[in-house]
Amino acid sequence: MASRSTKPAWSVSAPDYGKSLKGMGINLLVTDVAATIAFSETVLRASVTYANEDFAVVSAAGQSWMLHADHTYDSHPLLGFVKGLEGRGMGVELHLYNQDPDAAEERARSADYTILAGALNKPHGLRECYILDPDGYCWVLSRPLEEGEE
Repeated sequence: MASRSTKPAWSVSAPDYGKSLKGMGINLLVTDVAATIAFSETVLRASVTYANEDFAVVSAAGQSWMLHADHTYDSHPLLGFVKGLEGRGMGVELHLYNQDPDAAEERARSADYTILAGALNKPHGLRECYILDPDGYCWVLSRPLEEGEE
């Protein structure tokens, strides 16, 4: 899996960034920020707003989320729940809508990521695929079914 060779510059202070956050946020605790960035760029076609070895902000499908390395949560009680677990996001699906699930599946296969369920048309009107990232978080990429697709 590829690793990032360049890291975007952080143009805002951490407190100012924190104050800018609105609505709902997603923060994933990960064992390896660079590996998760590689997955995000390769499979999700995410762009990286900022990244270092401890923290990253990534975006795709008009949404942003943060990645934190485990050790940045050393004094946080959540780390005790996830440390050493495989499939940290059990029961959680992270959806990116209006994405091409077939293309995402192909990218994931080419990069040897785990495909939990390949692209299929679903009865709720979406074509979806389910792909696991390096920490076992389940990403669902989907697009609406077109007329005549079942």
